[in-house]
Amino acid sequence: MYKLLIIPLVIILFSCSQTKIKKQPNIIFIMSDDHAAQAIGAYNGFYSALNPTPNIDQLAADGMLFNSAFCTNSICTPSRASIITGQYPQTNGILDLDGALDTAKQYLPIELKKLGYTTAIIGKWHLKNEPTHFDFYKVLPGQGKYFNPTFRKKGLGKWPDNKVKTEGHSSDVITNSTLNYLKRVDKSKPFFIMHHYKAPHGKFEFAPRYTDYLESTKVPEPASLYTQPNWGSIATKGKDNKLKDKVGSSVSARHFKTAYVDQYVNDSSLTDYEATSRAYQTYLKDYLRCVKGIDDNLGRLFICLKEEGLWDNTIIVYTADQGFMLGAHDLIDKRWMYEESMQMPFIIHCPEMIDKGIVSDLLINNTDFAPTIIELAGGKAPNYMQGKSFIKTIKGKEEKNWRTTTYYRYWMHMIHHYVPAHLGIRSKDYKLILYYNKHYLAKNERNNFYWSKRYSDVMDEEIPVAWEFYDLKNDPQELNNKYNDPNYATIIHDMKEDLKQQRIELNETDKNYPALNNIIEQHWND
Repeated sequence: MYKLLIIPLVIILFSCSQTKIKKQPNIIFIMSDDHAAQAIGAYNGFYSALNPTPNIDQLAADGMLFNSAFCTNSICTPSRASIITGQYPQTNGILDLDGALDTAKQYLPIELKKLGYTTAIIGKWHLKNEPTHFDFYKVLPGQGKYFNPTFRKKGLGKWPDNKVKTEGHSSDVITNSTLNYLKRVDKSKPFFIMHHYKAPHGKFEFAPRYTDYLESTKVPEPASLYTQPNWGSIATKGKDNKLKDKVGSSVSARHFKTAYVDQYVNDSSLTDYEATSRAYQTYLKDYLRCVKGIDDNLGRLFICLKEEGLWDNTIIVYTADQGFMLGAHDLIDKRWMYEESMQMPFIIHCPEMIDKGIVSDLLINNTDFAPTIIELAGGKAPNYMQGKSFIKTIKGKEEKNWRTTTYYRYWMHMIHHYVPAHLGIRSKDYKLILYYNKHYLAKNERNNFYWSKRYSDVMDEEIPVAWEFYDLKNDPQELNNKYNDPNYATIIHDMKEDLKQQRIELNETDKNYPALNNIIEQHWND
């Protein structure tokens, strides 16, 4: 009799033990601003020998690194909107820096709260409206400051007047805030934290303790900083290079408005080459000092997770809102569809699910992040999200019917860093770009917008429409525009058909912008 009772009791206890093991994981989504993959050692890129990111590298060594993660629009606000909504810009409504995400579209925290998660966001937000669907927030107003930043904090009054002042460097302060949150969060429930750094966004103000870092080191310089005869098109350089001083802010003194030689170099005795090199060295060292500050702070965060007993049941994602042009093609900032700007780092530490040191070449973009996080939390990605979950890849399985190309579009056009409006698609081996060179708003519609009203129609008359095509397999640095090479005619034709179809399927056509649509149709077969 007693033996018969013991057996069911053992089964019940074992079942309870298994339930504990299968507890929903905590999730920390870490995002830096403008941290290019090539500035992460684990990506074995141009700057890996400088060892700027040992903590991030160890995260990759213990988890999974994605080699082919891309943004759909390489600029802060639209990228963040795509991450939190799982949607492309025309669906979520955020096309450029003037966009404000509707509070009802804060889909990621909404869906995770349905699954029982406590949600928080700490650091950079940049979507203008209050992050109302987070249980806790402490976010920078707009871009925020590097030193002694002010935050808007939940529970301190009405947005946007709920301000709290802090002291210190933003990377340190943001980390301190997350550490404090972790120590007091209800650990009986799973939590989701978006931990967002301002760094290494320009103007690259690093903490003083990093002044000596790389001081005596010469940072590698890309050859295309100085010469690139077959790169670009008449849209990016003009006929006979007549637009070289107008399109794309530069490291060298090339650009009429924003050139780092003017900002960093004050020595008229230097040759153009010497001045460009000096500006580049200052630029990259300041940038990497900001990166080093992030990595050191992540070391603190990881130690805290271990001390709090959270490490083994916490999924950690490290990414950036886009990449960054670090001098290639003599370009700075982001916005471009070129690799340095379009590629995002994506590293995931997922205990009990991923073998160590896995590298994936799956072609993902930032609309896929929310669906994947929701499924990692035990839910199902909602149909209104256009991105796809890649949880099968994380689990070591094969994705079925996965995309073979990813769509991209930059809307702003010749504002701030003077990048022409363009769109295109990237496959594993090829990239096709159309510079259509027109702002999406008519002149009278731009006056009420901070960024859009800074654009001048005069530039449209000067910048020709043009296509660019790059063979990434044979030309990974995108030095040779092969659009007019007959050997690629069939591939280009097929990619145009793919681009046309994706624009329809993703709600990315220009039905609401007839002037743009006319330009694109007129030059489709150029």
